[in-house]
Amino acid sequence: MTDAAALSESKPENTNPGYGSKPYRTYVLSALTLIYVLNFVDLGLLSVVGPDLVPELGISDTQFGLLTGFGFALLYTIVGIPLARIADTGHRVWIMTICIALWSLMTALCGLATDVTVGSITIGAFWILLMCRVGVGIGEAGCTPPANSLIADYYAPQDRAQALGVYAMGVTLGGLFANLIGGWVTDAFDWRTAFLVLGLPGLLIALVFKLTVTEPPRGYTDPEGTKAKDDVPLSEALQELMKKPAFWLMTAGATIAAFCGYGISSFQSIFFVRSHGITAGEAAIWINTPVALAAAFGTFGTGWIASRLYKKYPGAIAWVPAIGLGISVPFYLFAFTTESLLWAGIGLAIAGFSKYGYLAAQYTIGQGVVTMRVRATATAILLFIVNLLGYGFGPLFIGAISDVFFVNGITELGVSVDDLARNQCHPKVIGLLDTNLQEACGAVYAQSLQSAILITASLYALCSLFFLLTWPRLKKDMVDRNPS
Repeated sequence: MTDAAALSESKPENTNPGYGSKPYRTYVLSALTLIYVLNFVDLGLLSVVGPDLVPELGISDTQFGLLTGFGFALLYTIVGIPLARIADTGHRVWIMTICIALWSLMTALCGLATDVTVGSITIGAFWILLMCRVGVGIGEAGCTPPANSLIADYYAPQDRAQALGVYAMGVTLGGLFANLIGGWVTDAFDWRTAFLVLGLPGLLIALVFKLTVTEPPRGYTDPEGTKAKDDVPLSEALQELMKKPAFWLMTAGATIAAFCGYGISSFQSIFFVRSHGITAGEAAIWINTPVALAAAFGTFGTGWIASRLYKKYPGAIAWVPAIGLGISVPFYLFAFTTESLLWAGIGLAIAGFSKYGYLAAQYTIGQGVVTMRVRATATAILLFIVNLLGYGFGPLFIGAISDVFFVNGITELGVSVDDLARNQCHPKVIGLLDTNLQEACGAVYAQSLQSAILITASLYALCSLFFLLTWPRLKKDMVDRNPS
C-alpha cells in the first residue's frame, strides 16, 4: 500500500457522508425538526390561550407571569445541564422518546387543570397548572442536546451546518403553529381543548420516533482516530471568562433582551384582548403570527448582515445588534399605545424584525472570546444566565408590575381591592358589575398591563447600550476574528 493510499484511508471524513442512506438521514432530520416544532408549540401555547385561561381560573397577572416564565424556566434550565451530559454518553433516541412523551403528556394535562381536593386540603387550579408547566420544562430540557448530537452523527461536517439550519426552523415554525392552531381551537372550542389537541399527538410522535429512528454509533462522522475531548473544569472556564469583559457585557445585553422579549411575548395576546376587545384566536392569528414571521426574517437578515460585516469589521457583530435593539424601542412604544390594531401589528413587526440580530451576536461573541476547549462551557454558562434570568423573570416582572398598577389605579379611583378583582373586568363578566366598578375597569384594566409592557420595552435601550459597550472590547478579547 502506498503512503498516499494509507493517508486516504486514514481520513474517512472525506468520504463518510453520515450514518445511514441519504433518504433515511432526511427522514431522521425531518423527524427531529418536527419534534422541535412540537417543542415550541407546547412551549408557546400558554401565552396563546392566556386571555381566556386567566379570567376563567381567576389568576393574577403575577401568577400568569410565573407560569409562563420562572415556573417553566427554573427546572428547564437546571435539568438541561445534567440531561445534556447524559446525552453525551447515553442512548439519545431513548432520552428523546421519554422527554417527548413527558412534555406532551404534561401539556395535555394543562388542559385538565382544576381545583383538586385531597382529604381536607384543596389544591388550586393554579398550582396544578404550575406543576404541569414544570413537567413541560423538564421534558423539553431533554430535546435539543441529544437532537444536536444525533444530527452530528447522521450528517458529516460539510453537511452539518445545513442540517442544523433546517432543525433550527422549529423555533419559528413552532411559534406559528402554536398561534395558528392554538388560537383557532381556543376560539372554536376553549383553551382546555387547545392543550389537549396540541399535547396528545406528541405521545404518538414519541412512539413513532422510537420505532423508526436508529441510535447511530457515537462519533460516527468523526475522523478516524479522533479522541474524545477531556472535560474542562468549570473553574478553568470561569477563570478564562473572567478575563473577557466582552463576554459579560454581551451576556448582560442578551439577558436583558431575553427578559424583555419573553415578557412581552407572554402578555402580548392578553394585552390586545384587553385593549382592543378581540378574541384570543384573533390576537394569535392577526397579530402574533405576522409578527413571528417578521421576527423570523429579521433573525436571519440581521444575523446575516452582522456575520458578513464581521469578517472585515469585527465590531459589527456588536454594533449591528445594538442599532437594531435601539430601533425597536420606539416601534414597541408606538405599537402598545396606538388605538389602531393594524398599526399596532405593523409596529410590532418592524420591532421584531430589527431586534433579533443579537441572537447571532451572542453565540459568535460567546464562543469567539475563548479558546476551543472552553467554547462549549462558555455557551452553557451564557444560556444558563440568559434562560434563568431572562426567560424566568421577564414574564414575572411584567405580571407583577401590571398587578401593582391595577391595585394603585383602582385605589386612586376610590375602589377597594376587596370590591374589584382584575378578572371581574373581563368582557364576559364585566356586565355583572355596577356602573362605578365598570368605569374603574375601563380606566385601569388594560392600562395597567400597558404601562408594565411599556416599561419593559424601554429596557431594550439598555440592551443596546450593553452591546455598544461590548464593541470596543472585541479587538482585545476576541480569540478568533474569522469564525467559519
